[in-house]
Amino acid sequence: MKKHFNILPGFALALLIALSARWIESLLPIPLIGDSVIALFIGMAINQIKKPNKLIQTGLKFTSKKVLKFSIILLGASLSIGTILNVGRLSLTVMIFTLLTCFGGGYFIGNWLNLNWKLSNMISAGTGICGGSAIAAIAPVINAEDKDIAYAMSATFLFDMAMIVLFPIAGKAMGLSDMAYGLWTGTAVNDTSSVVAAGYAFSEAAGDFATMVKLTRTLSIIPTVLIFSLINVKVNIKAESETGIITEPIKIKLTSLFPWFILAFAGMSVVNSIGLIPLNISVGMKSISKFLMVSALAAIGLNTDFQEMKASGINPMIHGFIISALVAVVALAVEYFIGLIPS
Repeated sequence: MKKHFNILPGFALALLIALSARWIESLLPIPLIGDSVIALFIGMAINQIKKPNKLIQTGLKFTSKKVLKFSIILLGASLSIGTILNVGRLSLTVMIFTLLTCFGGGYFIGNWLNLNWKLSNMISAGTGICGGSAIAAIAPVINAEDKDIAYAMSATFLFDMAMIVLFPIAGKAMGLSDMAYGLWTGTAVNDTSSVVAAGYAFSEAAGDFATMVKLTRTLSIIPTVLIFSLINVKVNIKAESETGIITEPIKIKLTSLFPWFILAFAGMSVVNSIGLIPLNISVGMKSISKFLMVSALAAIGLNTDFQEMKASGINPMIHGFIISALVAVVALAVEYFIGLIPS
């Protein structure tokens, strides 16, 4: 019982910051920045002023790990596997190439910039899948440090801000149709709020299609997290083998490759797909999920020392810029070759 009481102060602080972030977001005339990023930055600012004591840190650790996983499970209740069929073959074709660009190109760029593989791939996932949600889903299975999570979130946020302004201008300059622009925005812009802002800035039809494409991108969290779970196991095994401590053959447990919370996330998506979750409950669970995710990111911010992030240098930002630019170009190129953009 005492353990549960020890969690409350840190958890309550994270909830309070999440509420504040929601309120600040509601004051913005247009959705330029999501509440999750606001909460992260508020937490980091508080950390700079006064670092949390041990009692607060207990609840923050619980929120950034356990609550984060629970929020991802609830998110599954708002997604439908059938969404893939609704957006059609064209969006899937573009997404395959953009995801290959993010993780394939990200691997080489990360090595070139001497980034650790966890930070590099979280930036790639945030760019290729769905911003903060993808980073939040991948972080627990690769045991990412809070400072790397915060840096990856910051990188994707900065480029989202640029895309919100530049994409509508570029789309109109190129004379893109609503579908072509919506597909481009839905596959190349990172966070959901940024996709909505950039999509509807062009037209209502473009915004609708961009949002639908974005939902399909979100579903790729499932295979991506499973793949990184396997990679993390192999990396850990290699590290342990190199120390010479292990004296018997290493056995990989099949269950360790499939994080329970991602399996639960997939299960919730399937249950929702077959119509077992009423719409009003699904909407409510999504709202709770998003709020808990904002709370978890507030906790991550409170645990993040800006000086440690600063020590990582400019290279992660360079990584994010190159990947974001490549994805935008590749998405347009694929649309051109499949005939959505006239020559």
